[in-house]
Amino acid sequence: MARQSIWATKVLALITGGNASAAIAQIKVAPTVKDLQELRKLLTVARLLALHPNVDATTQDMIAELSAPRLHRAP
Repeated sequence: MARQSIWATKVLALITGGNASAAIAQIKVAPTVKDLQELRKLLTVARLLALHPNVDATTQDMIAELSAPRLHRAP
């Protein structure tokens, strides 16, 4: 059984704390697509995607980039 990553909750804390620029920097170096999708779920539940359109756009862009077969990250 795999442990859940706490990355998404830490980035969510940055956003709710008012530091969206630091959150965007973390999103750009996200470990996996799964972590980004989990972050988007948390942001949707907290209704923060509408308040932070830059974070919304960055998460969508990074999901698309990390999903591309030519851009795999080493573990």
